[in-house]
Amino acid sequence: MRYDGGVPTTLVLMGVAGSGKSTVGPRVAAALGVAFFDADDFHDAGAIARMAAGVPLDDAARRPWLERLHALLAAHAAEGAVLACSALTPSYRAILAEGLPGVRFVALVAPATVLGQRLADRRGHYAGPDLLASQLDTLELGGAVRTVDADRPVDEVVGAVLDAVRS
Repeated sequence: MRYDGGVPTTLVLMGVAGSGKSTVGPRVAAALGVAFFDADDFHDAGAIARMAAGVPLDDAARRPWLERLHALLAAHAAEGAVLACSALTPSYRAILAEGLPGVRFVALVAPATVLGQRLADRRGHYAGPDLLASQLDTLELGGAVRTVDADRPVDEVVGAVLDAVRS
């Protein structure tokens, strides 16, 4: 799918841990006919160990990760992609989108109680409930970020994300 003007779809599906990015993202990418990438797969071992211990990453620890993700989006700019990534602040989003036309940001949002329960129920992932409060404190929405209520059935969330991308 292409936006108006022929620019390929490049979507950063963003939000805090537990918002549903990794569940919704592949389905949105399939509907758009583009590749899906999960930013969690691009953290280095040190960052993963830190988060697994419940210690949030600071800006210095996030920067190389964000630069790897920017390079990934740049490598797929010609055909488009969907990236599931927290992208918590405008400065992080600026790194991701730097020099890339048409990057859109859609945030999945849900009440903290819902997010906490999802994280408590999740198995086999290094980002657990201990990181939620810091992510919620860091999250800055607004500007060009579209928001979608992620506290509803997955099919509805996917549809709402697609509507946000297409509008």
